[in-house]
Amino acid sequence: MAESVSDPVRGGPRVRARRVSGSLLLVARAAPGMLALRAAANLHGGAWPVATAWLASLLIDRLTTGRGPNPVLLAVLTAALGALAAVAQYLGQYAGQEIGRRVTERTRSELFAAVVRDPGIALLEDPAYHDRLQLAQQASQLGPAQLVDSLLAIVGGAVTAVGFVSALAVSYPLVAALVLLSTLPALYAQIGLGRLRMHTLEVASPRQRRQVFYAMLLLDLRAAKEIRLFGLGDFFRTRMLGELRATQGGQRSADRATVRVDGGLALLSAAVSGVALVLAVRRLERGEGSVGDLAILTAAIASVQGALAGILTQVSVAGQSLTMFGHYQALTRAPSPVTGPAPVVPAMSAPPLRTGIRFEDVWFRYQDGQQWVLRGLDLTIPHGACVALVGLNGAGKSTIVKLLCRLYEPTEGSVSWDGADLSALDASSLRSRIGAVFQDHMAFDLTAAENIGVGDLAALGDQPRLQAAAQRAGIHDKLASLPDGYATMLSRMYGTTEERRASGAATRGDATIHTPGGVVLSGGQWQRVAIARAMLRDDADLLILDEPSSGLDPKAEHEIHRMLRELRRGRTSLLISHRLGAVRDADLIVVLEDGRVVERGTHEQLTSDDGRYAELVRLQASGYGPVEPVLSQGRSES
Repeated sequence: MAESVSDPVRGGPRVRARRVSGSLLLVARAAPGMLALRAAANLHGGAWPVATAWLASLLIDRLTTGRGPNPVLLAVLTAALGALAAVAQYLGQYAGQEIGRRVTERTRSELFAAVVRDPGIALLEDPAYHDRLQLAQQASQLGPAQLVDSLLAIVGGAVTAVGFVSALAVSYPLVAALVLLSTLPALYAQIGLGRLRMHTLEVASPRQRRQVFYAMLLLDLRAAKEIRLFGLGDFFRTRMLGELRATQGGQRSADRATVRVDGGLALLSAAVSGVALVLAVRRLERGEGSVGDLAILTAAIASVQGALAGILTQVSVAGQSLTMFGHYQALTRAPSPVTGPAPVVPAMSAPPLRTGIRFEDVWFRYQDGQQWVLRGLDLTIPHGACVALVGLNGAGKSTIVKLLCRLYEPTEGSVSWDGADLSALDASSLRSRIGAVFQDHMAFDLTAAENIGVGDLAALGDQPRLQAAAQRAGIHDKLASLPDGYATMLSRMYGTTEERRASGAATRGDATIHTPGGVVLSGGQWQRVAIARAMLRDDADLLILDEPSSGLDPKAEHEIHRMLRELRRGRTSLLISHRLGAVRDADLIVVLEDGRVVERGTHEQLTSDDGRYAELVRLQASGYGPVEPVLSQGRSES
């Protein structure tokens, strides 16, 4: 899995250079002033040790030999530099934190803009995409800011190292050469450690995603009944801990390698320091140099080694950040599987439907190597007609809906809207002309008004329009009777007053928020909310009804279908239902089997043909025995 995730973002020197420039540009746009402040603080932090050591050397020589600048002046300058360094350190820390906040906001915005920009859902069904998305989310929080911070730290460390090495080269050229040579194995080792850490992070990504899945599953109210009924709590908890332990095992191995490498490098640094001090002492014994030279030598060796170690560490961190930023760029710049690369000619707006929708020799499968879901499908949905799709599970009914909504593209063949290929139409424009009620409709953790309003965001602030849609769906009385009416949160997970106030729900309308939590609707009530959501789009050209009455009792189902018949009147609609009584009044019934159309006609035509549809009708009717009349009290059977 790690290879599949990381390979698309590997690159050579040119790619890495583009990522560096991209990160710098991103940070400069997000926080230009803070970047300048952070850069100045880092440069001062790099120069301050050199200047302090140099001033200390002059002060020691003046005090021991009587030669040199005024000692009071040297002491004042040293104190001033120290005070300035302390202030610069805190300003630099603040600037770094502010850069992180602003960059996180910007990259999160761009990352999820890329996620929602994709009009299809194929990527959301790809596990590798979710692994890269998790890495990209981490990169959006750390990558660009961390990379720029590493680069600035490298610059600051380079200033310190160059200053001290230059000082050493004047009096101790051999020591300077030894210090520089000792960085070569350290550089090699830190680059290797950086690759190991990145590999560990990539391998851990799918495991961390599964940890989150198991944790959220144990907290999911929808899963709570079955988890407790079947005693699955410890089962899922054990699996979560297993993924956690596997992740920690990889991290533990990387940490142990870091201890071995850094420990070896520390011993190498100590050996170099020992050799340098011996050489300096022997030089003083011969009467060469001064005590000030020895002082600056001691400071220089420690500072240079510390600066070089810091540079090498930051090189490793920068390498990880570059790879992480590659995952971010791969997601934010990748073309959509549905729309492909940005077209030279902008997509057309979907025109009002006047003729109909046509599937021509459509073949479709979700992934290469899998079985075909649709096999040469030919289907026409005439304008103004109600077409019902009937068939067993897996016949391809829901796939047709997904292709109509451009959630996927046909593998072969075409789907046209009034003669225009759907692939040439703007997906958002097309969807604005479609209303839908799905069997697996979404129950949002939002207020009742918002749960209806998401069907048409322009209606969110139009309370009369929301209530009218709810009345048509038969759910208005229930929503109005809730503790806070339409302002009631339909969730017990996110129903506190503070959460509602944060989302703005507590400040809309005249309702007074007074309940400690939200309310959970029944399945049938949620179905009516979903229908109200679709009814907001009362001007939609195409109405898709995918099992619109699932979860309703017989009386409610009858009422809903009566409402939907009114809603369908005069418009094009596609109806999917396993309850054949709900489709009998459709203008055209299409029977699907194994991805093909095997029958088509009206209810009367298909039942008289005594084919597949008639068989399904008889099979479903056989479940109902003769209904005996209920006798009134006091009457005999005679």
